[in-house]
Amino acid sequence: MSDSFTLTGRSALVTGAGGGIGAAVATAYAAAGAAVLVTDMDKDAAAEVVDRIVASGGRAEAAILDVTDTDQAAAAVEQAANLNDGVLNIVVNNAGVIAPAMFAKMTPEKFRFVLDVHVGGTFTVTQATLPYLPEDGTGRVINVTSAAGLVGTIGQVNYSAAKSGIIGLTKSFAKELAKRKITSNAVAPLAATKMTTTIRTDEKLAATTLARIPLGRWAYPEEIADTFVFFASDAAGYITGQVLPVDGGMVI
Repeated sequence: MSDSFTLTGRSALVTGAGGGIGAAVATAYAAAGAAVLVTDMDKDAAAEVVDRIVASGGRAEAAILDVTDTDQAAAAVEQAANLNDGVLNIVVNNAGVIAPAMFAKMTPEKFRFVLDVHVGGTFTVTQATLPYLPEDGTGRVINVTSAAGLVGTIGQVNYSAAKSGIIGLTKSFAKELAKRKITSNAVAPLAATKMTTTIRTDEKLAATTLARIPLGRWAYPEEIADTFVFFASDAAGYITGQVLPVDGGMVI
């Protein structure tokens, strides 16, 4: 059974991997045997993740990547594929931003910015991977959505719309790529990361949020990463078009 979860001989590209869930996923993939391209807008942050991976015996490289930039996406994908003789097995679309405001005060600029990064970035990076994803059953597209995309949220209509859009992309990718034996799934995580700092450090918001989580706590990014290893592995070879909440039961 353990052989089903190995990623030895495979390559992966993880966006937004300079910290938080992305860094944890990149580290977990390397530990499972994959060669990983750690990408982020902050190349120094990505390089620090690579240094930790290499120090632990893993194989990884860093690259700067603005997921909305078509040329940067193409270059990053090629670099990732070059880690594995021109083949890229796994792409994780994790890069994200927030620009909160109540709907009545949400500007068109804020709305479009968040959609451009989440939905546009997922489209751009995934499309760039198509020439490199193998058709041998090991090709994986794994997208990061959120409870906000499943049930909505107050004060972040842009983020909710973006995360809902990622779910639509995930399911459409699954239908189109199935003929190439490539799977497409999404994870909806809830973890203690920089993006959730405001919620976790505001006493009222923290109490309200924890009251909605049956398990009564936030996950560590490393706990979330195991789900990404599963989706990338042979164990998930017959799963596609699915959204898996890893949120302590929040969206039950």
